Amino acid sequence: MSDTETTVHDVDQLQEDGSIERLTIDTIRTLSMDAVQKANSGHPGTPMALAPVGYTLWSQFLRYDPAKPDWPNRDRFVLSVGHASMLLYSLIHLAGIEEIDKDGKKSGKPAVSIEDIENFRQLSSKTPGHPEYRHTTGVETTTGPLGQGCGNSVGMAIAERWLAARYNKPGFDLFDHDVYVLCGDGDMMEGVASEAASLAGHLKLSNLCWIYDSNQISIEGSTDLAFDENVGKRFEAYGWNVIHVADANDCDAMAQALAAFRKTDDRPTFIQVHSVIGWGSPRAGSEKAHGEALGEENVKLTKQAYGWPADKQFYVPDRVEEHFHGCVADRGQPLREAWEKTLESYRSTWGDLAAELDLVLADKLPEGWDADIPSFPADERGIASRDAGGKVLNAIVAKVPWLIGGSADLAPSTKTDIKNAESFEANNYGGANFHFGVREHGMGAIVNGMALSHLRSYGSTFLVFLDYMRGAVRLSAIMEIGATWVFTHDSIGVGEDGPTHQPIEHLAMLRATPGLDTIRPCDANEMAAAWRCTLQDGNRPTALVLSRQALPTLDRSKYASADGLSKGAYVLADSEDPQVILIATGSEVSLAVEAHEKLKADGVASRIVSMPSWFRYELQSDAYKESVLPKKVTARLAIEMAGEVGWDRYVGLQGKTITMGTFGASAPLAKLADKFGFTVENVVKIAKEMLETK
Repeated sequence: MSDTETTVHDVDQLQEDGSIERLTIDTIRTLSMDAVQKANSGHPGTPMALAPVGYTLWSQFLRYDPAKPDWPNRDRFVLSVGHASMLLYSLIHLAGIEEIDKDGKKSGKPAVSIEDIENFRQLSSKTPGHPEYRHTTGVETTTGPLGQGCGNSVGMAIAERWLAARYNKPGFDLFDHDVYVLCGDGDMMEGVASEAASLAGHLKLSNLCWIYDSNQISIEGSTDLAFDENVGKRFEAYGWNVIHVADANDCDAMAQALAAFRKTDDRPTFIQVHSVIGWGSPRAGSEKAHGEALGEENVKLTKQAYGWPADKQFYVPDRVEEHFHGCVADRGQPLREAWEKTLESYRSTWGDLAAELDLVLADKLPEGWDADIPSFPADERGIASRDAGGKVLNAIVAKVPWLIGGSADLAPSTKTDIKNAESFEANNYGGANFHFGVREHGMGAIVNGMALSHLRSYGSTFLVFLDYMRGAVRLSAIMEIGATWVFTHDSIGVGEDGPTHQPIEHLAMLRATPGLDTIRPCDANEMAAAWRCTLQDGNRPTALVLSRQALPTLDRSKYASADGLSKGAYVLADSEDPQVILIATGSEVSLAVEAHEKLKADGVASRIVSMPSWFRYELQSDAYKESVLPKKVTARLAIEMAGEVGWDRYVGLQGKTITMGTFGASAPLAKLADKFGFTVENVVKIAKEMLETK
């Protein structure tokens, strides 16, 4: 069959029936087709197939006020099938959502105008190829990498449950919103969605509804090529309420399924809806409707099949916007106004909690939040930075109770558990300790969803398992959200566990991620400073990279204050006219200190630079950078138990590194240090060699 040969359809179903509902649905379809066609790039088929689903959900169920798109108790809509972004942009446009800036102030413009839709996928447009959080009002999270939106939604549902447990009081239901997700076959194949779904079922998150578009088409063709399991049965095994809708065009059946979700109070709901990708077009049911424009002739044929003016592009018939906006706003606005009145009454009865909630929703911290962060005395034996991090975390949580998170089954090792606090479980949504299970990728996506709901969320695991959650960490940086990633067991210091558990390239991956602050503190006091900086920077993610082994706590009366960490790098110890600069991070700083003292005893003037955060250092002025790493000192030696990549920026062409060029080995740390050159003798030797060759 050629691309332009008309597929056999039920003509009565294809043709407009004269109703405003069908007119609105076909407006969504044709806007999506036209935008993709004009851009000659995108995915038209899924928006065409799911237009009735999106219409039913938004027009009949979604509790959302287009005039107040940041209303805290709004329902969340997540398009996990981010490639179908034109479905979301069409819904936003027709609902009349008003644009707001990062501070919640209205710009006086629509969130998505018809001109924005015409500029789909163009530079600086508000309609990028995949939905981007902070870029387009009405987009709740950045999606595109399949499965991530599903994981985010679990975090959003968790956040609603935690907020409700903490702030709801008798007669004051401040939080009772739901989270809806549109997902597809690709999401169901991705492991991150499965990890998140398993945990959601365990937690019985009845405020969560995934709508699975089972169109059985992927880029390569039919999903039968690689995917033929019974997905509904899988979700039943996860503990979800599974509902089947035979036809995506059956709005009544879809409404009944959504109503059943609203009545379900003991588990999440999974609605499996069967659709035809590219519905109504000559490419319907084909992979050719998935990832490319239909073609001008096919667009015309499809519009004719719908009974739509074939010669009109970006056409929105009269009454459509008024109708759809009314459906959403007439429900959402009264609910939002009633919520605001409830909040005002709440203030007079629960003043302290209301003041705390104001801080949460404004992404601010209470006055004196860091007053109890401990200061650690000098100690040669010291403490592991993971242990110090746990002490600091617990001191902060006492004043910032919305700093919550957990680990991927490693809290006893990552030291991120909150002492004397209960666990977040299905029977206790007010718990502070989260058990994500051995699900690193799911944890990452869920933590992002929690952060998108104003919680100061964190997730922890061993640094080497960054490999399992890289996608979520990257998205936290793209979205500029304050998620915190606590990575322990940060080097060959893991010792006997060997190369499978000894991270080498991972620091380079983190540092290469734009907008991610990667901090590797050298002792307990730098650890305290690291947590302080992390919480102060609520609009960017931070990776805290911590040691398993004890690190000496430096004598800060002899060496510079750990507050220098805030600038990324600082002079820890100095000589009057340094000949060589030793640059180190984390556990290797104490090694540099010993080498510095030995060089000084040998008459070599050296400087130690502790460089816990490359990201922060790059934000400093040129004058500050020159004061730390003066250009005239070209003998520079970087010391780090990780890969060499990136250090050339700081050591220069004449500098050297003591880093890892291979994977590690299974042995006690002392033996590994000898083998790979992390000894005082080797540092001193290489430093002197650089001076001899100048």
